[in-house]
Amino acid sequence: MALKARVLYDFHSENPGEISISENELVTLFNEEELEGWLEGENSRGEAGLFPASYVEIIRDHITSSTNNNGLSSPQTKALTPTHTSYTSSDTQSPRGLGAGSGGSGGCSFHPSQGSDDDWDDDWDDASPAAEAGKQGLGSSPAMYPVTTSLPGRRESSQQQQQQQQAKGSATVGRNLNRFSTFVKSGGEAFLLGEASAFVKDGDRICVTMGKHGPEWQEDPYPFVCTIDDPTKQTKFKGMKSYMSYGLTPTHTNVQVNRRYKHFDWLYARLVERFPVISVPHLPEKQATGRFEEDFISKRRKGLIWWMNHMTSHPVLARCDVFQHFLTCGADEKAWKQGKRKAERDELVGSNFFLTISTPAVPLDLQEVESKIEGFKTFTKRMDENIVVVNATINEFARKQMAGFKKEYQKVGQSFALLGQAFELDQQTYSAGLNKAIAYTGEAYEAVGEYFAEQPRHDLAPISDLLDLYRGHLANFPDIIHVQKGALTKVKDCPKQEGELHDRCNIISCATLAEIQHFHRTRVRDFRSQMQHYLREQIVFFQKITTKLEDALQRYDDEE
Repeated sequence: MALKARVLYDFHSENPGEISISENELVTLFNEEELEGWLEGENSRGEAGLFPASYVEIIRDHITSSTNNNGLSSPQTKALTPTHTSYTSSDTQSPRGLGAGSGGSGGCSFHPSQGSDDDWDDDWDDASPAAEAGKQGLGSSPAMYPVTTSLPGRRESSQQQQQQQQAKGSATVGRNLNRFSTFVKSGGEAFLLGEASAFVKDGDRICVTMGKHGPEWQEDPYPFVCTIDDPTKQTKFKGMKSYMSYGLTPTHTNVQVNRRYKHFDWLYARLVERFPVISVPHLPEKQATGRFEEDFISKRRKGLIWWMNHMTSHPVLARCDVFQHFLTCGADEKAWKQGKRKAERDELVGSNFFLTISTPAVPLDLQEVESKIEGFKTFTKRMDENIVVVNATINEFARKQMAGFKKEYQKVGQSFALLGQAFELDQQTYSAGLNKAIAYTGEAYEAVGEYFAEQPRHDLAPISDLLDLYRGHLANFPDIIHVQKGALTKVKDCPKQEGELHDRCNIISCATLAEIQHFHRTRVRDFRSQMQHYLREQIVFFQKITTKLEDALQRYDDEE
């Protein structure tokens, strides 16, 4: 019998080999073996290809039967391994941090076929356990609980489910059966169960305050920004290896440091590991070929500028030790390695991260928190759907401007030029002025065609870059919300221990709502600024066209 899966989230393909799937759609799996977080199967329209594994829930209701020696039919189940996880709808959310270069379709544009942007050099290859763990990406935080290497079969699972049901009425808090859910991997469950343990220095404290619209991160008392210069091409190994180096200058030091893209990539991985309920902005996409082409370099720099602006404007991320080390450590290789190793051995990750959060004195109403979270889920889903529509629309419009509009205006200009040439066959003196005016009109229309071709990079491209950045944020939030909902579910399932769990759940809820509040404030700032920029550029664009046409009109007033 073919293995089926139910789709939990919409996914829109943009790359060869991927297929689009829709929420609640039933898809057929060719193989339940994951390939770097992707599954291969067929959607309801008969299209075959890849889609994200964590966007679907595998249906395992069917049980095969075999006959025993007594001729009786007995149920047989297939043991699941960690790579064959049976996700439930309450435990599965969209993938967060699939890679630094994610920002594509449906909140997920990770490309399994892409190569790495740069090979890792000797100065990055630390053979420490922390360095190895750092390469694993999200979910590589040290576990605060024993983890088994395989999941039990269905008969054992039913026994555990029975035990968990009994635990609801007792004083024992049951563990989540899915050890691969975001709630477990993030450390949220371990923190809620009181298993987190670490020494937190005053400098590592993260304060959540109660603002006018609810919990929010305490503002950074020393805000700063960071500029990114045009990159320069560098070589090593006597020219055998080339790479692009970006000059970063933070305003709180005014000292430039040079960083490669792989340095950004390393920082991104550390931040995702450190902050399970903070939306770390996604980096611009990686590209295996054409990395030194001018258009790609320009687009990547613009993406890095957006990324840096979001980093420096976040009250928590901006003052994080690892980010500050990234911005301030200069050419001293020894100091850089020490900071790198310190970041990779950081104890305040996973469940211990929540120990750093200080909350307002008055706890939140968890019922009100749940309502706000559900409202935000609805908002992010609608925003993501419309970002896809807007991005597709403006990209199509830009394509028409650069090709279609330019061609049509140039055709009009050329036709006027031909008319002027025909009129020049008349040798009458009084027609000379008209002939020149018509010829200039043709030139004006060809110039207008060039204006249309150049305009999208001034107004539409920046909007597209902003939308890509926010699709990355929207891809992060399902996992962030899942951590909070997992904590809230534990509190509900254990009424006899509600008082003991409530404080820890309140910490997770305060952090989640503070991050949501920061997202909205940043969104309003960014989209207001970008739409103002777009309209100003449009006004300048049409004024330039108007000036050109008025100049052409003036030529007809000449009496020659």
